[in-house]
Amino acid sequence: MTSDETFTPPEGFDLGALLKARGGERYALQNRYLNPQLNRMLHTIGFDKVYERGSGPYLYDSEGNEYLDMLAGFGVIALGRNHPVVRQALHDVLDLELADLVRFTCEPLPGLLAEQLLSYTPHLDRVFFGNSGTEAVETALKFARFATGKPRILYCEHAFHGLTTGSLSVNGESGFRDGFAPLLPDTAIPFGDLAALDRELRRGDVAALIVEPIQGKTVHATPPGYLGAAQELLHKHKALLIADEVQTGIGRTGDFFAYQNEPGVEPDLVCAAKALSGGYIPIGATLGKEWIFAKVYSSMDRVLVHSASFGSNAQAMAAGLATLRVIEDEDIVANARRLGDSLREQLAALTDRYELLSDVRGRGLMIGIEFGRPRSLRLRTSWAALQAARVGLFAQMVVVALMHRHRILTQVSGDNLEVIKLIPSLTIGEREVDLFVSAFTDILDDAHRGTGLMSDFGRVLIKQAVANRG
Repeated sequence: MTSDETFTPPEGFDLGALLKARGGERYALQNRYLNPQLNRMLHTIGFDKVYERGSGPYLYDSEGNEYLDMLAGFGVIALGRNHPVVRQALHDVLDLELADLVRFTCEPLPGLLAEQLLSYTPHLDRVFFGNSGTEAVETALKFARFATGKPRILYCEHAFHGLTTGSLSVNGESGFRDGFAPLLPDTAIPFGDLAALDRELRRGDVAALIVEPIQGKTVHATPPGYLGAAQELLHKHKALLIADEVQTGIGRTGDFFAYQNEPGVEPDLVCAAKALSGGYIPIGATLGKEWIFAKVYSSMDRVLVHSASFGSNAQAMAAGLATLRVIEDEDIVANARRLGDSLREQLAALTDRYELLSDVRGRGLMIGIEFGRPRSLRLRTSWAALQAARVGLFAQMVVVALMHRHRILTQVSGDNLEVIKLIPSLTIGEREVDLFVSAFTDILDDAHRGTGLMSDFGRVLIKQAVANRG
């Protein structure tokens, strides 16, 4: 059946029957009704797989092949796919038939989840629940402006904080911002530059600095001592520190929140999302100090001055509670630290062996692998040709080779960057570390032998082009 033909559903609604009848049209439906460039990109690089199920850190295609997922839905699938505890919690919510989203009542699950979240960061007092990371950031921007009475937010070059208009205004990548002006009058400063921060604060109109403790695009961490010094400068000028922990939080970096790696840092607002979902239900959370919430919600007239239609829904709250329980019961944060150290150290040891590998960085299970200009003339010639074609092309070639040769899903961390980012589920073990290191070593061996990697990449593009024309 094609997407042009009419599907007559069985009596009632049968999701399994619907997927059985039309699941094979997934790429045609995407191309016709959704973003066609996603369809085009996946076909071009041969990532147009048909995944039928997922379990833990693995995906399985329609032919039963196993793929190691080192992307984890951009960090959302932190507990692995279909974790049984979170899955059961969602079944329980549906079976309990709760009176959800009444609005004119106070339900227990949001309060219970807020209580649990705040136990990890005791200097904060209250939580606003929304539906995504970008919404958590929007909330923090609004609250910071209102609480301080100042209009301007500082953000860092190369930062990523979301794609809605407010969060886009503090997005440090021009490729996301271009064509969407006018945005809010916020100001970019160099990442980790205290002098630039001090200079902007002296103008007297800064409400807050929003910063990722480890940047999602470049995988650069803030310099040691930076967050503490920035916090001191901000408070001196009656401005706030916002920690964007949407990707780095909930155990990703080997601490519950990444800012906790630096003693004494106590952000005024913290944004969380992604991993808190358990991989199932969209959720965002903005944690903040009592006085900030008291300013925003200052009277009964302002009770709904900031709200979200689906915020605090029972499914999201149950998923969040179950996720936090799993994190404790399975010692997830310690596992992220231990396995992350092991993976990063094994990869870093390869930098002396492979001249195309320039840096391995990150913390916990958030790791950046950067490629750079080789020393030898033979490799420099090929590198220069790729750079002239497009910066980031070598990293994309490695990503494609990892998928086609070894069935490992990864990503280039950002446009025009020679960086691969690894953000697998936090439940991976030594087997997954060994699989990745072995596959990565094989790819780099080939890259240093000559043009094999480039030839393979070209063959993939040609094969996909022919298939698409067919």
